[in-house]
Amino acid sequence: MGSSRKRRRGLTAVARAVGMALGVLALASVLLVCLLRWIDPPTSAFMVRHWVGATWSGAPKPRLYHEWVAADAIPPAMALAAVAAEDQRFPEHVGFDLVQLRQAWADYRAGGRLRGASTISQQTAKNLFLWPGRDPLRKALEAWMTLLMEALWPKERVLEIYLNVAQFGPDTFGVGAASWRFFDRPAVALSSSQAARLAAVLPNPDGYRVEAPSAHVQRRVRWIRRQMRQLGGAGYLDGVWPAATGTH
Repeated sequence: MGSSRKRRRGLTAVARAVGMALGVLALASVLLVCLLRWIDPPTSAFMVRHWVGATWSGAPKPRLYHEWVAADAIPPAMALAAVAAEDQRFPEHVGFDLVQLRQAWADYRAGGRLRGASTISQQTAKNLFLWPGRDPLRKALEAWMTLLMEALWPKERVLEIYLNVAQFGPDTFGVGAASWRFFDRPAVALSSSQAARLAAVLPNPDGYRVEAPSAHVQRRVRWIRRQMRQLGGAGYLDGVWPAATGTH
């Protein structure tokens, strides 16, 4: 009896300690996301991982290109191209595209490959805070951080950070660095066609090339430009992106 009570007390103490640790981590994540509503993140988890890997491998410098660009210096066409390519329901959903999730599950049940249905919000949470992979822990943390971002940030902030931490090519993160490396111009000067080329490589920035697009990437560019028109131009992002109304 005594040993049984001791075990129960021990398990209770462990459960209490785990609960307190989880509570502290949850509170810390809330505070971090709150701060990043106003403070621009100088880097991301993916950029740190890339830099560390390149440094350990002895890759020559510079090992990473990144330049923060504020939302009002990114043309609406670039924001629209990313939405058209990656997440067309971005202005409407609350972090998760339930329509795409249901369709992906239906396709899988019908014998297709299980495909992802990540939104821009989910990709931002993953790139900014987490690590690549499909393990359950990462997916759970991604869902938690996505919910926090959608609750605490306006849509503009989610998209602004996404465009500044997404990878657009080898060693190249964010639209600021990508526009200089691939088009020799600041992000504010990107044309609609250039924005579509950048958005076209987002699914596979290590394999697809902005500067030397394959036939597949060129087809994606044409598809993205059609989607941009069908969405109604940058006015589709009215209320989500600066100066979007009436810009086509």
